[in-house]
Amino acid sequence: MLSRFGIQVMRGLGRLPLAWLRALGLLLGCVLYVLIVPRRRVATTNLRLCFPALSKRQIRSLVLRTFVHFAQAWLDRGWLWHGAAALVRARLHLTGAVDALQGDAPVVIFAPHFVGLDAGWTALTQQLPRRFTTIYTNQANQVIDAWILAGRQRFGRVRLFGRVEGVKTIVAALRAGDPLYLLPDMNYGPQESVFVPFYGVSAATVPSLSRFARLARAKVVPVITRVTPQGYEVQVMPAWTDFPSDDVLADTALMNQRLQSFIDTMPDQYFWVHKRFKDRPPGVPGVY
Repeated sequence: MLSRFGIQVMRGLGRLPLAWLRALGLLLGCVLYVLIVPRRRVATTNLRLCFPALSKRQIRSLVLRTFVHFAQAWLDRGWLWHGAAALVRARLHLTGAVDALQGDAPVVIFAPHFVGLDAGWTALTQQLPRRFTTIYTNQANQVIDAWILAGRQRFGRVRLFGRVEGVKTIVAALRAGDPLYLLPDMNYGPQESVFVPFYGVSAATVPSLSRFARLARAKVVPVITRVTPQGYEVQVMPAWTDFPSDDVLADTALMNQRLQSFIDTMPDQYFWVHKRFKDRPPGVPGVY
C-alpha cells in the first residue's frame, strides 16, 4: 500500500514546474544528507580516496551536492515516466556525436553511473529509432519493480535483460543490431571482476565493456548525462577507435581512466554513495 501511494505521489510531482521540483529535490537532498549517515560516510570515504587534494570542507560540500543531485534526479522520474511525451522530449537534449548511434552496426553504449542515467536511457529510446537493450536487476519490492520496469520500457522498442539470461543472449542481440546500454562502473563483487586503478586506487571492476565489445565485434560509444536547469543534456561521445584490444585488463583500466575524465567535469553528479571500493585485493584492508 505504501509503495503504491509513493508512486502516485511521484506521478503528481511530475506535473509540477521543473524549477519547483528541483527546489523540492534540493530540500530532500539536504534532509537525506543529514539522516542517511551510513551513505554519507560512504560518499565521504570515496571522495577522500579519489580526491586526496581536497580539504575536508570541500569534501563535505561535494558530498552534500551529490545528495542533492541524487534526490533531484530521483524526483525527475515523476515526469520522465509519467509526463507528457512532448514535455519529456523538450527537457531531454540529445547532443554530440549522435551519428555514432545511427545505422544498424553493433554498439555497446558506455553509460557511467551519473545520477541522470535514467534520463539518458529515456532520451535514446524516445528520440532514436533503434531497438535499445540494457541489463536489469529485479527489485525485492514487486510494486516498485513493476513501476521501474514500466518506466524504462515507456518509449521505443526496448528489451531489458535479466542478469540470469546470460552472455550469449545479450551478444546475439548486439550482433543483430540492438545497442546495449551498459553500466559497468560499479563493484559487483570479486568473482567476475578484475582489479584496476580508479583514481589511483585499486578497484574491483567488471570487465564487461571489453568483453561484450569483443564478442559482438561492436564499437563502444560513451553517453554521458548531465543534470541542467532545463532538464538534462545527454551527450553522445565519438566511438572509441582503440577499444577493445586483446587485453581485457588493459581495456578495463582504460575504461576507468576515461571515466575519470568524465567525472572530473561534474564530480557532484556521480554515484558516490555506492561502495566502490568494498572489495579489496588480497591482503589490503577495507576502507569502509
